[in-house]
Amino acid sequence: MGLREVVIHAWSWLNYKPVYSGTHHADGTGMPNRRAFPEANAMWVPEEDQKRLAAYKLLAAYDQNQAFELAEAAGDLHAREKREFGDPSMFIDTVMSHVLGREQTITVQGAETDAEKPTAEAQMAARIQEQLRDWAEDEQLPMRIQQCERKSVSLGDGVYRLAWDPSRMRPTVRVHDPGFYFPVLPEDGDAGDYPTRVHFAWELPADPRRGIKARLRRITYELDWIRPATASGVDSKGRAVRAQLPAGEPDPEQPDAEVPPPLTPGDVYYPATGAIARQYPWNDTPSYITCYLTDATWVLEDIKGTPDVDSLPLETATFATRGDGEVLDHLDLLIDFVPVVHVPNTVPPAEEHWGQSSLAKVLQVFDELASSDTDSAKASATTGSPLIALWGKAAGSSMDVHEVTPGLMVKLGEGGGMNALDTSRNLAELRNHIHDLEDRAAKIARLPAVALGTLDPSKAPSGYAMDVSLGPLDALIASMRLARDHKYALLLKFTQRLFIAGQHPDWVGITPMPAKLAFGSYKPTDKQGQLTLVSEGVEKGVLSLETGLKMLMEAGFPIDDAAEEIERIQSRQFDKARQLADATGDTQLVGDFLGMKVSEPDPAPVPQLPPTAGDQTGTAGDLEDARQGSRGNTP
Repeated sequence: MGLREVVIHAWSWLNYKPVYSGTHHADGTGMPNRRAFPEANAMWVPEEDQKRLAAYKLLAAYDQNQAFELAEAAGDLHAREKREFGDPSMFIDTVMSHVLGREQTITVQGAETDAEKPTAEAQMAARIQEQLRDWAEDEQLPMRIQQCERKSVSLGDGVYRLAWDPSRMRPTVRVHDPGFYFPVLPEDGDAGDYPTRVHFAWELPADPRRGIKARLRRITYELDWIRPATASGVDSKGRAVRAQLPAGEPDPEQPDAEVPPPLTPGDVYYPATGAIARQYPWNDTPSYITCYLTDATWVLEDIKGTPDVDSLPLETATFATRGDGEVLDHLDLLIDFVPVVHVPNTVPPAEEHWGQSSLAKVLQVFDELASSDTDSAKASATTGSPLIALWGKAAGSSMDVHEVTPGLMVKLGEGGGMNALDTSRNLAELRNHIHDLEDRAAKIARLPAVALGTLDPSKAPSGYAMDVSLGPLDALIASMRLARDHKYALLLKFTQRLFIAGQHPDWVGITPMPAKLAFGSYKPTDKQGQLTLVSEGVEKGVLSLETGLKMLMEAGFPIDDAAEEIERIQSRQFDKARQLADATGDTQLVGDFLGMKVSEPDPAPVPQLPPTAGDQTGTAGDLEDARQGSRGNTP
């Protein structure tokens, strides 16, 4: 009967859209519409990536209020009548802002210590943390993070690419559209594993005015065995390529010994196995692996057959040349990792590589919203300019009125009348339906009204009730941040290794340490209430000053350094300093509390008491004089 098999995959939630599912094959799979998604149907795109690329374009169209154009390309004749008011874009921006929090901070474990004499490890951690933060500021990392996270939230995936820039003497970070990202995933392993070969590929359009044909560019990173040293050269066709350096001279003392191949300085050749080893500064043992970079371009009409992005023939490619003259044809980068970080929006399912867009579960609701907005716009048109029925003729005239304008008066004869079609009730019902759909979308996306900013603050029952309403959002953000924690730790680890590989003078003698990117709080806070809570807690002794300052920092107070703020606060607490002095009598401890030097008071003079009657050191005359003096002149 030709029944269609149901296929569930990472993007099957889009199968309800005819423009995406397309014509189904006998195996139950459908290919995206060629007119709407020509890029996904390009000759060099692997079949397993076609649905992914089409999904990216469809999601981007929703983000840009252009979904109607793709529907029109699929044959919807009324697609241009639909209204799109930016609801998907608002959802994307809201989710992204909550995932990132108010600020992003690079932290290295052990860098923050209150010890007077920190250990060597703590000093190293503090040094790495400071240099990573300086690098993030120079590289505008917060802006790069927002660029990548918006793609990750809207499309389901984001990609960073790192490279060492000799002119700037620092690693650079670039964000790529996931539609250009083609990892070679293992067929018999876990697709969630880190790929050993990654392609970035895209087409370059033709330019007839300059005589440039349509081309395909592919940048490839690949982990492979360390090979003999190469240098830039030119082949017989005049192409810039890399060629192996000539072998060294044989040892005159051992003429029969094998001549070692040309080696990169520092490499070690093992004749017994033919392997080449290299000691990287961040590894304890030698490695036999390195990363090769290739930047190749093909003229599309020169590609014969049907090769995909991973099997394009290098014989017909043209290789790019770097600024320092190195040809990017399997260039040895002298690192043992692929400097690419893929950031999924959600925790991928087991044995999967790709994340899921935050719009995935609510996309059909957005379609309903667009249809309701369209109907509401039509109803509002008939409400503002209602249909009017007029019967009877003007006295002494045969005037037939077809349009009613303000100020127009029509005098009708006997038996004439007028009636207007009232559609305001329909408009009110449509608006109520739109509000219901918005609430439905918020529930499915786990974005309560307080998170969307649509809650009237005056109607909030209490701060506790608002915090409880954020429960679904807390679970959502926790899961999304879990998918990102390891990825940003990987990015910071690659950054440290690139600094060391680039021999930056400030990184000499540094051993890479685990670093994390900490996301700030995303919850709305009552600053006045939080300040009152902290003040009472610290005053009554149930909260330490350190904990109180941490709570204020999470509430958004402009406190840059907690340790400095504590010193400033204590330097003005003279009443507590006096109490400390009375309790301990230690002026040095009081000085440490106030952060100043407190001088010791001068010792009190020894009292000089007058001699008494029992004092035998004086003469009898002296005693008599003393008595007379004490009585004065009294007779």
